[in-house]
Amino acid sequence: MDLAYSPFSQFTLVECLLGGSLLLFFLIQLLFYLVLYRKPFIYERKRKVTSVTEDELPGISVIISSKNNSEELEKNLPFIMEQDYPKFEVIVVNCGSSDETDMVLKAAEQKYPQLYHTYVPAESDGVNEKKLALTLGIKAAKNEILLFTEAFCRPGTPRWIREYGKEFLQGRDIVLGYSRLNIEKKVFMEKFIHFDNLIHHLKFISMALARKPFMGIGRNMAYKKALFYSNKGFSPILNIEGGEDDLYINRIAQGKQTGVVITPDSMTDTNGIDSFHTWRSIKSRYLYTKQFYNGFAYHLLGLETFTKYAFYIALLGVVGLGIMNSGYYLAGFALLLAIIRFCVQLVIINKNSATFDGGRYHINLLFFDLFQPFNNLRFRKYANRRNNSRR
Repeated sequence: MDLAYSPFSQFTLVECLLGGSLLLFFLIQLLFYLVLYRKPFIYERKRKVTSVTEDELPGISVIISSKNNSEELEKNLPFIMEQDYPKFEVIVVNCGSSDETDMVLKAAEQKYPQLYHTYVPAESDGVNEKKLALTLGIKAAKNEILLFTEAFCRPGTPRWIREYGKEFLQGRDIVLGYSRLNIEKKVFMEKFIHFDNLIHHLKFISMALARKPFMGIGRNMAYKKALFYSNKGFSPILNIEGGEDDLYINRIAQGKQTGVVITPDSMTDTNGIDSFHTWRSIKSRYLYTKQFYNGFAYHLLGLETFTKYAFYIALLGVVGLGIMNSGYYLAGFALLLAIIRFCVQLVIINKNSATFDGGRYHINLLFFDLFQPFNNLRFRKYANRRNNSRR
């Protein structure tokens, strides 16, 4: 065919390059959403309800470290202690609290015989205080399966432990869960915080379902005690502040041995998010340790962020050139790709949100999608400054 009659002959070289780049980034973005991020809600939709006898369920030890969380423990411990599960214990490690934590725990022990508490000595290493607390809790545990949460969290239902017990019957060594956020309506950017929490979980749960686990959160996860000892405890990450949950899972998780629980009964609720700054403090812990992650999964998700911004930049370039050069077909094609991407993203995010948080997104998704990686960068700089100042 004569190039003079080619449908591409009306476009300049720059327009062709920009248009081709836009299409490439569009296809990569679609792959992430249609192949990876749709996994959680598809997994939950296809999940088969299985019934097991009480005798089949393994013993589980719930471990909580607490530092000056007496009020949270008093509110949340009953939700943990009154779980519908035949064989479990709860171990709370008091990290040198100066509030009434010890009194709250002693009073609770009178009511709940399966509760045990210990403490971290006051002269312990401040950088690794939580790692030491969890190690003490693990050594005190009578059961092989260790389930972790925080003093400011509570199970969503009395069947929280049961969901983990059933998953470990599938031969798992590690099981990762979801933790919702309870945020007061007055909190600045409350809807965005919910979105950020959804995306954070969506990424590591999707990768775990793809047999490429790379992190977990200490508010809701479990692993076997034998795995802890075989990996020499927290010794591989003792030189890094924090990371006793996400970074530790990054070091020890393997594909088939890592499962997820995302049923409504398996989730925990994180309470006490009373301000934007409180949320920033919780989130920045993970953004600091994120820079130490190993493995393919972390870099793959970095590609998703890169191609997202590259798509938007190419979109602006193609539309701008199309309007300037009266290339309305090219501009229309670019806008069509943007609309398709947004619709696919909207459907998959809302389906996952219905599985987890229950909120719905609309046009605000466009702003959240653009702002979230930028906000992560801001918080990571804040986390680095905070950690450097402690050294």
